[in-house]
Amino acid sequence: MTEPTQSTVVWLTQAKYDELKAELEELRGPTRSALVKRVSDARDEGDLKENAGYHAARDELGKLDGRVQQLVDMLERAEVGETPADDGVVEPGMKVTVKLVGLDLEETFLFGAREMAGDDIKVYSPQSPLGQAIDGAKRGETVTYTLPNGKDQKAEIVEAVPYVG
Repeated sequence: MTEPTQSTVVWLTQAKYDELKAELEELRGPTRSALVKRVSDARDEGDLKENAGYHAARDELGKLDGRVQQLVDMLERAEVGETPADDGVVEPGMKVTVKLVGLDLEETFLFGAREMAGDDIKVYSPQSPLGQAIDGAKRGETVTYTLPNGKDQKAEIVEAVPYVG
């Protein structure tokens, strides 16, 4: 297996890594066993074309297998570390507020992996255009990144603090 490149690394705290690993074990073990049994029981009910329970269980099993694969991939690429220092430098694991220059708009988000966050905060990855521009920048600095329409956008780092979500 090859080492993950910086652009494919998923930064996770030890606590989040442990949580995702536990979820994977639960999904691969008891949850999958129960779902396979539901598929088998529904299959035994007869005509599969008309058996909604069978099709629902199969769909659920497909979703579970997709989540298992997502977790396996993420955990293989994970770089586990502690919460970053509160030094105003943007790095994965920080809650960042930027002011989009010229748009009179501020945006606060988690800089890192979606799996680190709850549903209440946006996430920008280090691989995104904004993420690449702000990685390593300090509070008060202004960076420039390219928007999907090809135009350049300036963003001032207003705040960068460890995410404790």
